[in-house]
Amino acid sequence: MAKQFTRRSSKPTLLAADEGLTSHAVLGATIGNMLEFYDFGTYSFFAIQIGHAFFPAKDQFASLMLSLATFGAGFVTRPIGAIVIGSYSDRVGRRPAMTASFVMMSVAILVIAVMPSYDTIGIAAPLLVIFARLVQGFALGGEVGPTTAYLMEAAPAGRRGLAVSFQPASQQIAATAGALVGEILSLTMTSESLDAYGWRIAFLLGACTLPVGLWLRRSLPETLHRPEASALAVEPARKLRASRRMMSLGLIILASCTIITYVTEYMTTYALNTLQVAAPLAFATTVVSNAVGIAAALLGGWLADRAGRRPIMIWPQIAALLMTYPVFFWIVESRSPMALLGGLGALTLIGTIPYSAFYVGMAEALPKRIRGGAFATIYAVAIATFGGTAQLIVAWLTHVTGNALAPAWYMLVATAAGLCAMLMMPETAPSKTVAAANTRSP
Repeated sequence: MAKQFTRRSSKPTLLAADEGLTSHAVLGATIGNMLEFYDFGTYSFFAIQIGHAFFPAKDQFASLMLSLATFGAGFVTRPIGAIVIGSYSDRVGRRPAMTASFVMMSVAILVIAVMPSYDTIGIAAPLLVIFARLVQGFALGGEVGPTTAYLMEAAPAGRRGLAVSFQPASQQIAATAGALVGEILSLTMTSESLDAYGWRIAFLLGACTLPVGLWLRRSLPETLHRPEASALAVEPARKLRASRRMMSLGLIILASCTIITYVTEYMTTYALNTLQVAAPLAFATTVVSNAVGIAAALLGGWLADRAGRRPIMIWPQIAALLMTYPVFFWIVESRSPMALLGGLGALTLIGTIPYSAFYVGMAEALPKRIRGGAFATIYAVAIATFGGTAQLIVAWLTHVTGNALAPAWYMLVATAAGLCAMLMMPETAPSKTVAAANTRSP
């Protein structure tokens, strides 16, 4: 068997479609993705502190809402970044697209980390923070599609599910790292110090990853021109009507996924602001739930390689639908560490599994010539429409209704919508689609 890429080449390219996935390829793609999501997600963990620094207001709720609205601004430019960077990855290559995205993200996070407060430079502070968030959104919009396409294309057919599961797993790793940094800072600093400059430390840690991320991504082998065995082609993607249907279903499922993800990431602010628990417990809630999510994402991919995409999407999604309200009711009524850590952790475990199977199924269903751009655009539109508003809606619902169960209502609607779309998804696992084709053959 030929080697997976030639080290002497200045632009290494993975070769035949039946070769194994290199550990370097997985490491470079997922670590870069993880670092980007750390940069982007850290903002939500410190929404209260950022609101005080850049959006001072007499009403604490108004300050929080302005901060969350700026967090949402990062979603406005996601579809633009998805189209520009995603299509670039389909024309030029996955590697240069992922590298460009990473550089833009790192520069934007550095700007936020060192930006003087509103008290120092006035209105320029919030305006520049908003601009940095727009750049972050553009960069991250073009990150997910090329990375997902890269992982699927680099993997052998029997391990595509596990390989692609590193995409959602890396997002969970990033969220866990951000929450863990917040936990450490909350334990080692006074609330006044955390509010004044402690949150900047978390952002600077993300900015320091630029050299590592650049080195990893620039040394990745390219997969765009790697041949794919015709036996593994997915039939629905060959027909325009079927492809459009897949993209519509994907949009609904990704909308469901992003609402659940960002409501879960809001749990630190929710625990502090609504449940009034201690800061260490609030940050620990997100640390535990996201740590569980890492294992769940990888488990979902591993199971999808063995049982197929559809069963691993549908059955855990049904379980998550049944669990959501009871878990939140337990959390609100007891406000105990067991409920916050155990209840939310269990819900995250079950609720994360389906989306790993979906990621690989969607990537397999899209033609290679549009895979990076199409996946990125669908993802970005779903995120921009629902992710950017998720935390804002939950905070508003909780404030208006005075009911701490408001996050559960929104998550229930999202989970149900995702389940309906999953039930209409076709099976795309190579072994199963090939077997089905052979069965139909005379």
